[in-house]
Amino acid sequence: MITAAIAGAAVATVAAAPLVYRGIRKQQRANAARIDSPNGIVEGRYVTIGGVEQWLQIRGEDRDNPVLLVVHGGPGSPYSVFTPVLREWERYFTVVHWDRRGAGKTLRRNGFKAEELDFELMVEDGIEVAEHLREYFGQERILLMAGSMGTIVGLPMVKRRPDLFCAYVGTDFYVNMVENERQGRLDTIERLRAANNKRGVAALEKLDADPRTWDVKSWGTRMQWSMGTDPTTGNAALTRLFKLLLTKPDYSLADVSAWLKGFGKSRDTMFEQFMRWDARALGTSFEVPFYLFQGARDVVTLTEPAVEYFKEIDAPEKQLVLIENASHFCAFSEPGQFLQALRTVRC
Repeated sequence: MITAAIAGAAVATVAAAPLVYRGIRKQQRANAARIDSPNGIVEGRYVTIGGVEQWLQIRGEDRDNPVLLVVHGGPGSPYSVFTPVLREWERYFTVVHWDRRGAGKTLRRNGFKAEELDFELMVEDGIEVAEHLREYFGQERILLMAGSMGTIVGLPMVKRRPDLFCAYVGTDFYVNMVENERQGRLDTIERLRAANNKRGVAALEKLDADPRTWDVKSWGTRMQWSMGTDPTTGNAALTRLFKLLLTKPDYSLADVSAWLKGFGKSRDTMFEQFMRWDARALGTSFEVPFYLFQGARDVVTLTEPAVEYFKEIDAPEKQLVLIENASHFCAFSEPGQFLQALRTVRC
């Protein structure tokens, strides 16, 4: 009986070890993220946007700094999980992360409602968020940064309401989704062949050459092999993302679960919508300064099409920065380089 009790205690200890480690890492991250400056701001709260309570995380060392609204990708993957690697950004900007409908803490508060997952509705929400922030901080205009599928929300926002924004910063930029996936599949097959990875080649050659015929599982196959063969980071960015998610100081396990649910279900629900995306359909003329900070070797949102699109942009000011040694998630894999580029934006 004593042996059984000892064995039971040992099993319980082993089972609890990950939670103990998680608690330690959460506290370490909280200590590293602390903001004590007199005019600093650290807030996490719900704001009613479009009739729905939506989550905003707001952090910065000086609330008089320019407000940077981050429009996340995914389409259901809030970038607030990267807060620890963006700590230096908060010296120069008030960084706002917004959990959209069907994502993160907004999903946890409201539940998952597939009928509300519409990019057009999210654009309207984003404009309302920007109006709220402009009033809350007493700033005439704010800076908008949109990443990956956040492009599908952020680009229309600045197109419709240029009066709200001092500049637009695009990163991990999607130009034309169908063409991006067509070329991405071919590029990945080439890398797989060079590595003599017959299994990967076979998986991608099973996909139709025309991405318009794909379902979400097909698209996931392309993502899996493209990110897995990324010559810059491999799957390091995604691995880092999930480690940060599990140790985010203000996230309970229920919050982690909601984030993961939104990550998968938003992608599945919005697949047909994002596969129709074509940035050029909005036109290439903008009334605000236009900045593109792109990973120099992005294998997800391909770098070359983004650079070609940038050449067509007509804006009061524009700047292209290719982030060296970076692929997708370049803002988070090379936050120092990215911040250096951000600080050139006049706002």
